[in-house]
Amino acid sequence: MKSYYNVVSSLFLVTILLLFFTSVKCEDPYRFFTWKITYGDIYPLGVKQQGILINGQFPGPQIDAVTNENLIISVYNYLTEPFLISWNGIQHRRNSWQDGVSGTNCPIPPGKNFTYTLQVKDQIGTYFYFPSLGMHKAAGAFGGIRIWSRPRIPVPFPPPAGDFTLLAGDWSKLGHRRLRRVLENGHNLPFPDGLLINGRGWNGNTFTVDQGKTYRFRISNVGLATSINFRIQGHSLKLVEVEGSHTLQNTYSSLDIHLGQSYSVLVMANQPVKDYYIVVSTRFTRRVLTTTSILHYSYSRIGVSGPVPPGPTLDVVSSVFQARTIRWNLTASGPRPNPQGSYHYGLIKPTRTIMLANSAPYINGKQRYAVNSVSYIAPDTPLKLADYFNIPGVFYVGGISTSPTGGNAYLQTAVMGANFHEYVEIVFQNWENSVQSWHIDGYSFFVVGFGSGQWTPNSRGRYNLRDTVARCTTQVYPRSWTAIYMALDNVGMWNIRSENWERQYLGQQFYLRVYTPSKSLRDEYPVPKNALLCGRASGRVTRPF
Repeated sequence: MKSYYNVVSSLFLVTILLLFFTSVKCEDPYRFFTWKITYGDIYPLGVKQQGILINGQFPGPQIDAVTNENLIISVYNYLTEPFLISWNGIQHRRNSWQDGVSGTNCPIPPGKNFTYTLQVKDQIGTYFYFPSLGMHKAAGAFGGIRIWSRPRIPVPFPPPAGDFTLLAGDWSKLGHRRLRRVLENGHNLPFPDGLLINGRGWNGNTFTVDQGKTYRFRISNVGLATSINFRIQGHSLKLVEVEGSHTLQNTYSSLDIHLGQSYSVLVMANQPVKDYYIVVSTRFTRRVLTTTSILHYSYSRIGVSGPVPPGPTLDVVSSVFQARTIRWNLTASGPRPNPQGSYHYGLIKPTRTIMLANSAPYINGKQRYAVNSVSYIAPDTPLKLADYFNIPGVFYVGGISTSPTGGNAYLQTAVMGANFHEYVEIVFQNWENSVQSWHIDGYSFFVVGFGSGQWTPNSRGRYNLRDTVARCTTQVYPRSWTAIYMALDNVGMWNIRSENWERQYLGQQFYLRVYTPSKSLRDEYPVPKNALLCGRASGRVTRPF
């Protein structure tokens, strides 16, 4: 009998060890980062400014990861003010706790630290991170994110000879504190002073290539206020990826990139050996700002010459046409080996339609911005913490209508309710004369249609239900609409916002609470044990492990 129990015990021990080692072997790899956030002098437009640096760098360090890897990022705040970082395009599956916006996270106090635990689950592509509080984005602390495909997952183009990240956007010589005061006093921000590429102005960067080879350029618009156009003198741009979607490989002479958007292009160095302009200019602005970097061919002794290639300016029609040519590559693999086109988004009937109309009201004599007449104000307690701890009085679900009301605008902590596994149609309606750019945290959505004027149910007849691109940020042209389809497959509290930072700061945003009554870890992770607690959540307990 004793030997029987010994055998059973041994078998049990072996089983436990096998389960342990199997789980260790199957766990996705980890990458560790330590970031120190400090002030530092920067001279992006030739004028000394106080920047926000990460490990002494402006822009911040690049993040490289492979699909499904875990990123442990310890952020130490050496500023004299609270600080948060958010991750534009990273979906945080089941884990909006890591989103890094004021509705999900308490700010990192001065002199303190917080460790983000991210997983780039089922994602590939080009993204960026940025500081999400106040007007910190106007001082730096942004950087690129590249998520590479796993080795056995086919990529629909040969490996390029090099891979370059370009973080481009408008810039102001005013410091972030002065910009914030302008907004809080009820005024619009002044027109930007210039454009930057990777933190530098005119001819401030050089990208070296070898003749006859092909290179990948990843371009993100990290600016505050303007769409941009990107082009390279004498070279074509072959579009291959947009915010995690492999695209049909169309060729363009230039690309419009709206606020918050990211694109990947292949550029073949097939021109005579010399230097060429890489150009970024503002789009849809009467005063056109331009900046350049240099594409340098190895062994070139001929500098850049000739006029800077002009780009489109106010013309909207060409931009709309270009946007409609950006299509999904149905046969290419995404983060998984199955083709992207195996997901037939157009065959799924939406459960409901949400219409979001932006506006620019004055409230109490001050400039504000609103969605469906609601101008968002942040509460003293992050919405996600208030929801988790059942703290009353912070917000209520339904604080924003699912369609325009037409009434007078008002201030409100706006939270819209939605159910896990819904499949929704969202229409962004823009009656203003400026291009809007909308981002949704936690999700990738299908941009099924653009159109001018008022959206109606008949507009669905113009939808692309076969091969539109899936992305996380979309533009809405002046006095026009954009429609998207989105599967609500990610439980959490998710920010929907304008990528124009003045509009976002002054209320053009809200939160979508995607809810399930289930408490299963398959649906959502619990509050992190290291979660910072503030406001009415102060003094509460997260969890022991």
